[in-house]
Amino acid sequence: MPNQLGKRFQCATCGTEVLCIKPGEGQVECCGVAMELQQPKVLPSAD
Repeated sequence: MPNQLGKRFQCATCGTEVLCIKPGEGQVECCGVAMELQQPKVLPSAD
């Protein structure tokens, strides 16, 4: 799966977070393993 612009990844081992600023093929890796894609945070409504 290609990396998409604006996606955030986190290392399960050391907690490092990465923001993808340039899309491309391959996987984002840290500590020798693929990083996990983070889910977007839900923002409170402005109502």
